[in-house]
Amino acid sequence: MNRLEKAFKRTMDRNEKAFVPYIMAGDGGLNQLKEQIIFLEACGATAIEIGIPFSDPVADGPTIQAAGLRALAEGTTLRSVLSTIQELRPIVSLPLIIMTYMNPIYAFGIPAFVQAAGRAGVDGLIIPDLPIEEEEIIIPYLDVEEVELIRLVTLTSSRERMKEIAQRGRGFLYAVTVTGTTGIRAEFHEQVGEYLKTLHHLSPIPVLAGFGISSPEQVKEMGQYCDGVVVGSKIIELFRENKRDEIEKLIKAAKIISI
Repeated sequence: MNRLEKAFKRTMDRNEKAFVPYIMAGDGGLNQLKEQIIFLEACGATAIEIGIPFSDPVADGPTIQAAGLRALAEGTTLRSVLSTIQELRPIVSLPLIIMTYMNPIYAFGIPAFVQAAGRAGVDGLIIPDLPIEEEEIIIPYLDVEEVELIRLVTLTSSRERMKEIAQRGRGFLYAVTVTGTTGIRAEFHEQVGEYLKTLHHLSPIPVLAGFGISSPEQVKEMGQYCDGVVVGSKIIELFRENKRDEIEKLIKAAKIISI
């Protein structure tokens, strides 16, 4: 098993839910990235999603967009993030997932990017603007480097498309819980529970809910329907406000959901 599979198996063997925090690489400088990854591992995160700053992000809400602009102002690049991950990999054992868009990958060169990601110890890749109909431009390279493509499903996806994406998936299936961009939400669509239960039934791999989740209560609520959660905007906000105890509370909430 790869690191992602091992991490989810350990979590499920302990009857816990997975918690994957999202952080923006370079927000506050790349030294912050190193320190944040080490902190999140110590807190019990299942894996970490690392965002690459990009000038035109289509899936990111205001908090993540602002973090990306701060990171770009610090001079953060895809190459420098991969280099930082490679430096950290000997002391960080949990899975690390890159979230980026196709433009930075094209600029890097698809084969060169995937090879660099593999060398760095990247375990997974999320590309929100890459539909399944076009993913063959990168899949063969990912297979060679054993980097998993984490696919997204949305509330507006048909049952047939949900099933197709789930059957292709490896690592985990990212279930988007809002019809819009990322960002803190006070409440969710009334159909979210049924949507997550349907995905959980269709998917041979773990299903994680993401977008909008920002409180321990929401972590517990979503965890009743699937295998865990991804939390981004709130994690960025709490790091920026230096409220690390609140980050720990979010992660711990995933460990006490009754099965």
